[in-house]
Amino acid sequence: MSQEITIPDEVITNKIYLIRDQKVMIDRDLAELYGVETKYLKRQVKRNMERFPEDFMFEMSKEEFQNWRSQFVTSNSSDKMGLRYAPYVFTEQGVAMLSSVLNSPRAIAVNIRIIRVFTKIRQMLTDNLSVKLEIEEIKKKLSNHSKNIELVFDYLDELNQKLDTPEQNDRKKIGYKK
Repeated sequence: MSQEITIPDEVITNKIYLIRDQKVMIDRDLAELYGVETKYLKRQVKRNMERFPEDFMFEMSKEEFQNWRSQFVTSNSSDKMGLRYAPYVFTEQGVAMLSSVLNSPRAIAVNIRIIRVFTKIRQMLTDNLSVKLEIEEIKKKLSNHSKNIELVFDYLDELNQKLDTPEQNDRKKIGYKK
């Protein structure tokens, strides 16, 4: 029987960062969601390193870690919560793999929620890309329409110039005379 987890999507979304051009989650955030200590999560990962290739999980470089800390973590030392060392970060595939090494009903249920959020984010990005492509197509069409309208006006101007030639004015006028 699966455990019912009620974590709002926004909570999970706020814990997804962009590092090395990948959407990732930090080990301490995952540990918090799973209801375990960060050191336990890291220990389980280290025991099962063959399950976590570089595209599933990596450790932040010192530079990435300092940059991330300065952006997202307060300088209050009591809030460091295991941030003395560069954290492991997990891609979507790495998060999916975590449920197999943690192997608790909560870990499985939390993973399902996280994977659904990753899927929603990917779908939103795909939808946004589709909208952008459609807008570009409309812009091209409008540009072509503008060129065609200019061409029509140029032809009308030429036609008006031909109608205003002097030979046209020398013709015998038709109509009533006063």
